[in-house]
Amino acid sequence: MHNYVKPLVKSFKANANPANAEPMAKYMKNLFPYLGIKTPLRKELYRVFVKENGLPEITELKQIVLDLWDLPEREYQYVAIELIRKFSKKWNEDFIDLFETLIITKSWWDSVDGLASWMVGEHFRRFPHLRDQYIDRWMKSGNMWLQRTCLLFQLGYKDKTDEMLMGRVIMSLNGSKEFFINKAIGWILREYSKTDPEAVINFVNNNELANLSKREALKWLNNQGK
Repeated sequence: MHNYVKPLVKSFKANANPANAEPMAKYMKNLFPYLGIKTPLRKELYRVFVKENGLPEITELKQIVLDLWDLPEREYQYVAIELIRKFSKKWNEDFIDLFETLIITKSWWDSVDGLASWMVGEHFRRFPHLRDQYIDRWMKSGNMWLQRTCLLFQLGYKDKTDEMLMGRVIMSLNGSKEFFINKAIGWILREYSKTDPEAVINFVNNNELANLSKREALKWLNNQGK
C-alpha cells in the first residue's frame, strides 16, 4: 500500500460504524463490504486528510488510486474517484486507460456512473481525438459497464452533445435485455431533452425503444407538460 494511503485508512477505520455498514452494503446488493461511513462524514474525513497530508504528486496518482481500488471497503473507491477529480486539469492522455480499468473492476452503478460522466466525459472533451477509438472498442467489448459508459459520458455535454454519436450508440445497444443499458438509454435521452426536446421526442417516436428506455427518456418532458 502506498504510504499516502495509510493515514487515510487509519482515519476511516477509526470512524467505522458497523451499524451503518450492513444496510449500506445491502443497498448495493451486498456486492461490497462497507465501513459504515456515510457520505457527509466521509467527505469531512477526506477533507481533513487532504488538509493534513496535501495532495500527492500527479506521477503517484495512478498507483494511489489503484491501491484505494484494491481495498475491500467501498468507501475507498469513492475517495479514489474524488481524488482523481481534483487532478482533472493535469490528466494526460494515458489516464483514459486508468478510467477503463476502474470501470471494469468492482463494477457497479455507484462507481461507473461517476467515472463515465465526470472522468471519461471530461477526458474526451480534453482529448477529443481519443474518443472514437475508445467508444468503438468499448462498444465491441461486450462489457456492459463499458457500453453504459459509451451512453453516459455525454451526460453533461448539453448543447455540445454529439447527437449523431449518441443516436448511433443507442441504436447499437437497443434491444438489450440488460436493465442498466436500457436505463442508461433513457437517462441520456432524458438529459438531452433539457437541451433539445424536439430531437428527443422525434427520436423516441421514430425508434422502437424498450419501455423502460422510453419512459425514462420522456420523464422530464412529461413533467414539463410537453
